[in-house]
Amino acid sequence: MEKVLFSHSYFMRFDPKQWATGQPYPPLATIGAAAILRREGFRVALFDTMFVEDPDEVVSRLDDQRPDFFVVYDDGFNYLTKMCLTNMREAAYRMIRLARERGCIVILSSSDSTDHYREYLGKGADFVLLGEGEQTLLELVQTIREGGDDFTSIQGLAYMKNGQPFRTPARPVLRELDGLPLPAWDLVDIESYRLIWKQSSGYFSLNIGTTRGCPFKCNWCAKPIYGNRYNARSPRHVVSELKMLKEAYGFDHIWFCDDIFGLKPGWVNEFADLVEEEGLSFRFKIQSRADLLLQENYVQALARAGCENTWMGAESGSQKILDAMDKGTTVGQIAEATELLRRYGIRPSFFIQFGYPGETKEDIDKTIRMINKLLPDSLGISVSYPLPGTVFYERVRADMKEKTNWTDSDELQLMFKNTYPPAFYKQLHRYVHKSYRWHMALRQLGDLFKHPAAITRSGLQKAASLVWYGPASVIDRIKLARYEFSGQGK
Repeated sequence: MEKVLFSHSYFMRFDPKQWATGQPYPPLATIGAAAILRREGFRVALFDTMFVEDPDEVVSRLDDQRPDFFVVYDDGFNYLTKMCLTNMREAAYRMIRLARERGCIVILSSSDSTDHYREYLGKGADFVLLGEGEQTLLELVQTIREGGDDFTSIQGLAYMKNGQPFRTPARPVLRELDGLPLPAWDLVDIESYRLIWKQSSGYFSLNIGTTRGCPFKCNWCAKPIYGNRYNARSPRHVVSELKMLKEAYGFDHIWFCDDIFGLKPGWVNEFADLVEEEGLSFRFKIQSRADLLLQENYVQALARAGCENTWMGAESGSQKILDAMDKGTTVGQIAEATELLRRYGIRPSFFIQFGYPGETKEDIDKTIRMINKLLPDSLGISVSYPLPGTVFYERVRADMKEKTNWTDSDELQLMFKNTYPPAFYKQLHRYVHKSYRWHMALRQLGDLFKHPAAITRSGLQKAASLVWYGPASVIDRIKLARYEFSGQGK
């Protein structure tokens, strides 16, 4: 029986911001692919790199397991792997080399290797899975197990043929997701994840995917794995996994890691019914869109099922920029969705990006005013990040020099020529966060005056923080102005 050692290329220790945050999630796509091969009779194991300090640690697992195949299968549900951080790319290259030295057939599946399959083949990978990889992986290892050496009929595959990189036709994405086995959760050292979550956050969260793909066409969003098709598991299939995870691991919280949760009409309402029917009690967070969050029945069902936090891609407070992004939403919808979520006890959170081509100081100010007026529960700020295969990437490609990826997720380096120099956007990130915290403290202070009987120690601490954030935001605003006038487009 052939042995397959699975791994992935996200090393959280190589990403200081994420390591400090301490909220890791198991590699969902990796253990999903492992479950498929195990169902077909392969012996599978996992080298989970999440907490590993050095890629060379794979050597002991390779020597112990002696696998026939070493599969680096990245989690396509995690935005950090979509960003293709260079720290992780170099770690993947190193593991490829170490596995090849030990006689393994090396197979890669990731956003980065799909976009740059020639480079990965050049580093020693035997095969790269292009796009959604489970079926391609299964057909490939079955062909090799049966002694075959002709792979041209396997869709979604890249390999060296006659000394040159060769790729087969693309594979259509899977449509019937309920036919997939549940991920091989037993391969994961769940207690390591539980420990770091409890230490950092006081509760334990796990991740589940209910859909694949996104039908919307924001022109900066790359979809190298699951594409533009939107396919969903049935609510009952998802609830069966939740029941299993609750019984086996006792999670407190779930991150539904879909690009858009519950887009299919009626899906969330049926899901909420089943959660209540099964007596499941848990909190969860999702990602959604402002226009979808205007549907009151959708928001009401989210609250009924246990949703406590919804991240929406607000992106900008300037309609001009939203239109340039082909976002398909309006600034007014962001405000309305924020109000509706709060009405049902769900905390709204915003993803914001600065630095999109054509963004001016006026557009930036509009975004800051929107943030400080709506005061989302949480704020994720980044700068526009060009990913291969997007309209945005092609638009700025000529202005990108040698740097095309960040080293880690906190680098925040603008990689193309824009209105302001890169240092301006890093300082903007600092200023916006402090200004936002100052306005949050002001709101808290106002709440204390309105409801003195409800004063808590936590509320007092939040209100008192304005003593720090007020002056700090002023200082950062002065620094920002210096960068603004220090030279444009450098």
